[in-house]
Amino acid sequence: MATPLFAGITVAAAALAGRYGIQAWQAFKARPPRPKKFFVGGFQPKMTKREAALILGVRESAVAEKVKEAHRRVMIANHPDAGGSHYLASKINEAKDMMVGKPKDSGSAF
Repeated sequence: MATPLFAGITVAAAALAGRYGIQAWQAFKARPPRPKKFFVGGFQPKMTKREAALILGVRESAVAEKVKEAHRRVMIANHPDAGGSHYLASKINEAKDMMVGKPKDSGSAF
């Protein structure tokens, strides 16, 4: 009498383990890809178009609409009100201004 009970428990355990394995595999396949390489070093003293494109994750020849979308996406992830850095937010804004072609303000009007 105990043998069919143990056989049933074993089959149920195998089915649950298989279900868990399939769910884990599907979650593994659905995860976002990891960045392949991080760029070594900090920011350059004067921002270049290449550095601005790297910060925003767009090509140097990207149109203004793509730049604005990338800026919004990166700012949401690094906004100071959401726990991000003020310095990074200023660099992201500077990168957007560089890519869109907006001239940098040379000083205060006061």
